[in-house]
Amino acid sequence: MNQFEQIIAAKINVKASQVAAVLALLAEGSTIPFIARYRKDKTGALDEVQIQQIQDEQKLLTEFAERKTFIEKTITEQGKMTEALQGLIDKAITITDLEDIYLPYKPKRKTKAQTARENGLEPLSVLILSQTPSDLEKVANEYLNEKVITIEDALQGARDIIAEQVNEDATVRAKLRKCFEDTATFQSKVLPEKEQEAIKYKDYFDFSEPIHKIPSHRILAILRGFLEGHLRMNIAPIEEDAIELIESIYIKESLNSSVEQVKKAIKDSYKRLLHPSLETECRTTLKTKADEEAINVFAENLKQLLLSAPLGSKRVLAIDPGYRTGCKIVCLDEQGALVKTSLIYIHEGNKQVEAEYIIKDLVSKYNIETFAIGDGTAGRETEQFIKSLKLNLPIFLVNEDGASIYSASEVAREEFPDQDITVRGSVSIGRRLMDPLAELVKLDPKSIGVGQYQHDVNQFRLKEKLDQTVVSCVNQVGVNLNTASKNLLSYVSGIGGTLAENIIKHRNEIGKFTSREQLLKVPRLGGKAFEQCAGFLRIKEGTNPLDASAVHPEAYPIIQQIAADLHVDVKALVGNEALLKTVEPKKYVTEQIGVLTIQDVLKELKKPGLDPRSTLEQFEFAGIYKIEDAKEGMVVPGVVTNITRFGAFVDIGVKQDGLVHVSEISHTFITDPNEVLKLNDKVMVKITEIDIPRKRIALSIKQTQEAPSKGNRPRTIINQNKPAPKPVANENIVDALALLKKKFGK
Repeated sequence: MNQFEQIIAAKINVKASQVAAVLALLAEGSTIPFIARYRKDKTGALDEVQIQQIQDEQKLLTEFAERKTFIEKTITEQGKMTEALQGLIDKAITITDLEDIYLPYKPKRKTKAQTARENGLEPLSVLILSQTPSDLEKVANEYLNEKVITIEDALQGARDIIAEQVNEDATVRAKLRKCFEDTATFQSKVLPEKEQEAIKYKDYFDFSEPIHKIPSHRILAILRGFLEGHLRMNIAPIEEDAIELIESIYIKESLNSSVEQVKKAIKDSYKRLLHPSLETECRTTLKTKADEEAINVFAENLKQLLLSAPLGSKRVLAIDPGYRTGCKIVCLDEQGALVKTSLIYIHEGNKQVEAEYIIKDLVSKYNIETFAIGDGTAGRETEQFIKSLKLNLPIFLVNEDGASIYSASEVAREEFPDQDITVRGSVSIGRRLMDPLAELVKLDPKSIGVGQYQHDVNQFRLKEKLDQTVVSCVNQVGVNLNTASKNLLSYVSGIGGTLAENIIKHRNEIGKFTSREQLLKVPRLGGKAFEQCAGFLRIKEGTNPLDASAVHPEAYPIIQQIAADLHVDVKALVGNEALLKTVEPKKYVTEQIGVLTIQDVLKELKKPGLDPRSTLEQFEFAGIYKIEDAKEGMVVPGVVTNITRFGAFVDIGVKQDGLVHVSEISHTFITDPNEVLKLNDKVMVKITEIDIPRKRIALSIKQTQEAPSKGNRPRTIINQNKPAPKPVANENIVDALALLKKKFGK
């Protein structure tokens, strides 16, 4: 067992043998979804999060080892490596520790201290640092030369050397770093004459908060204001405390002339060298931490969005609403294929009769089963018009964030080279309703609109995390091999862009896949790629019923043996829960497949190919359509559209999402809205404040609920199958609560 494995195991609280198994599988080219799903016996059933942690920790440890090797090599080449120094390097456990040790040996631009040494003042600095009482002026006089003209020049040069020594002292830096972590405050002030220009940063015009308390969104907001040239910022502990800490390390004698010089050097070292250096380091650390938190918020929101409930295979009439330019209509078949396009004008009274005729004709001609309406401009008005037709078909408002980006993308041009951008956008809206995951993977996740300061964070790390999230979701749900787009296939374990294209070409040549084995005939898709992807690809109505399930082909022989032992064929075994309950997993364990895998196989066979996503349910907004219709005190239904650390954004149907601050979500104390809410939750909210000029709406969830009795948690999510209530005004709040109780329970 190597040292890396033991360190990682201790850090994430798993066994070293589990870490070793994961690292070996990753080295073989296995993907995280594959390891989590099909190698549980080797890893001890580690989940995707733990496997990702192991991979991330290995990367950090590798970087640490590479940096350590470089530092050792550099110091050795300088001829300055000693046994004691090597011992310090060997004891270092973080890259920061290594950098503190390396600092005195790090090549740097010419410093004041180097100039002083060249002028022969190092012995004077050693004498002063010894703090022995002496006549310093007399001693300093001995160091005067053509470059050191006065006694003060000599003392200044000696202080410069001491200041650099203090700055490069690993003990000082470690203790001062701890002082920053424990006591520093993050401060910001508006720059003079920038008040109007920087009005959106008003909360940070004169701001101060301890760095161990400041949340990530405030860090990112201040940093954005600083980079835009609106704010001045500073991170520092109390200066006197920091200097006193350094003095406690260096001052060994009672006050004398040498001690005075050392104190001056310490103060200079802190203000000129240590504070700027540690402030930059602290800012970088805070930024990295804030980035990671914001990225995790984005990733969690993206996961919830990708795993949104799908409508499934239905014939959809999708509408991209518009006022002046009209409403773009498309009809899609059960597979999402475009069968008809049209254009109607419903916001011009003289054209509504024609629009009604077109809609009814399309519904009849193409056997439409549901409507999908984009929730952007004119969305609610279009919904009103469709309802007025009384066609008795479900109507869904669909989040259209990013649809315009998709419609102008290369992906959309490949799919619909002969169609207008507006048609592509309408198709995307319809397909999002049918299968959000399959459609959203065509977009850059950053354009979906569920992030927090996503443009301010580390873009490489953001892309890495979001890609991991998409891969996880796609493989969790599984992919229909005969209907999946190239984009969707490219996220399947072991496939990627090139193989996805090859699969599509092969599918076009043979008509459709009838078995997973046919994948091996796809150019460049070899045994390893087949191993990684096969279990995540589904073939409905194929030659082998197991191909429609999440059972990996490597387990087929065991299932065949189980079926033989039960005297039935495999087809009769699939979905037969009563029969499957009689199987003893341990009986079928082999050297390659253990009991955990067999238990998974039996569970999958009970409900083969089960979609892990929930069932889509209709939702209806209250009868308000624009921000001017909303009034303070109204209690209305809404849909959670975005979750941040400071609160949740809720769509109440007025084209402007409102914010429920984290303190207004629950009667019980929470620090993260995700403790109570998820994306697409349907909730009742009270409008507490409206700012029409700034287009801001403040909402509360907890003010629509009674405080919970002891041991009970207030109910947040409304019953989605009940119709939405009419908005209730403030003066009738008691009646409103009674109405809510009646409709939705306590």
